Amino acid sequence: MRPYLYILAGLTSALLGWNLGQLILTDFGWLQPFPEVVLFPCIAISLAIGSVANEIFVSNPTRPKLSLKMLRFPLLIALGVGLLAGLVAGVVSQILFLPQIPVPAFFVRIFGWLVVGAAVGFAEGLSWRSHSIEAGNPQRFRQRLLVSVSAASLASLLAASIFELIRQLWETFPRPLRAYEDPLGFALLGLCLGIAFSITNASPSYLPALRAGRGFEYTGDDYDDLDPNATVVLRDYPKIDRSHLKFVAHPSSGDQDEDEIEEGLSIQLPTKGVIRIGSAEKAQIQLPHLPLHAADIHFKGKEAILSPNQKFYRTVAVNGTRLGSRRNIPLKHNYVLTFYTIDEDDIETPQNYRLVFYNRFFDPMA
Repeated sequence: MRPYLYILAGLTSALLGWNLGQLILTDFGWLQPFPEVVLFPCIAISLAIGSVANEIFVSNPTRPKLSLKMLRFPLLIALGVGLLAGLVAGVVSQILFLPQIPVPAFFVRIFGWLVVGAAVGFAEGLSWRSHSIEAGNPQRFRQRLLVSVSAASLASLLAASIFELIRQLWETFPRPLRAYEDPLGFALLGLCLGIAFSITNASPSYLPALRAGRGFEYTGDDYDDLDPNATVVLRDYPKIDRSHLKFVAHPSSGDQDEDEIEEGLSIQLPTKGVIRIGSAEKAQIQLPHLPLHAADIHFKGKEAILSPNQKFYRTVAVNGTRLGSRRNIPLKHNYVLTFYTIDEDDIETPQNYRLVFYNRFFDPMA
């Protein structure tokens, strides 16, 4: 379903932009000698707004009201980027089309479409920061922006190349059909952009994560045992090893140095290596009152294997069922991992910790 929505958004946006440009040229006759200066901004703005709005609504299919609230800033970005890029493409194309400048017409058209496509990709990638918590990772944000611009640019070059081939055959068509050359070309551009975004945006993120659930409830700051003469306060609380792991941060989050695991936080996991879970200080995920070493999670590419401690495998449960053997468990998306404490007689100690594993990034804003 998603690919069809991206393609439909691309086609609709391109044709709306072209019709808007035609309307402006008709109402303001003095602009007719400069069609590229009008058409390129209209099409760039329409494609940028359509792509950004479609991405937000497709990412939040069950929350239309939330999507509408998110739209304001991304649409301003799309409007600004589309207008600037459209004016650049239109003015440069209009100059290069002058008879005094011997530049092949097909080169000018390809240049204009490339600028428009790159601008649409830039607007789509830039606006992603405002509606995805995953963009709090600067490296991931830069990667997404580069992928969006690259994919949109390649799609524009492909559309322009196909259109130039079609134009070679267009002369053989009846004259009434030739009037549809421009809308057909821009519809092809929107189609290619829609296909490109459906491929780059619809694929799951490569980031696996563990989301904290039961047992990590926030209990407030512990002030009862503070020694006013102490310079360091030692607390026994669930935490991560910041040298190996980090939380997925919201773009507006100011403190990136916290190590305490709280309910609702997502722990970003590596795509290769081993993560140890237990109460030992050397564990990457340290949970008080567990065995020193409860289990490991091995990562290799898109595979994640839960390897319980051979002695304490009964303290681990997967999807609500305690492990009955020492065998390794391949983890899948939405698997619930429960780790039971060994101090079950202590009413102050949580009897278990619950984490949800995701084999693709979990974005609470999506």
